[in-house]
Amino acid sequence: MKLTTENLIKIALAVLLLICLFNLPYGYYQLFKYIALVGFAILAYYEYERKNIPLVIVFVGLVLLFQPIAKVALGRQAWMVVDLVVAAGLILTVFVRKQKK
Repeated sequence: MKLTTENLIKIALAVLLLICLFNLPYGYYQLFKYIALVGFAILAYYEYERKNIPLVIVFVGLVLLFQPIAKVALGRQAWMVVDLVVAAGLILTVFVRKQKK
């Protein structure tokens, strides 16, 4: 694992997502949505530069899911599952990188 800017963004987002599992003031979740918007947009750009379109679509979908403008109304339990799955996926992409042929 190389500590690149991309990997640092993924790790930071994963940690922030795991923090979202706790019962925190609403302001944290609002701040997180802005951070996630920027972070996932940057990750989508990195994948676009690599021409990895499936991950571009995933990260753009995450931008839309976590964007702070139009709220996506999921229940607390559903958001917890989403947070866990996305955090696990981010960590997985840090350690598992597809080898170019």
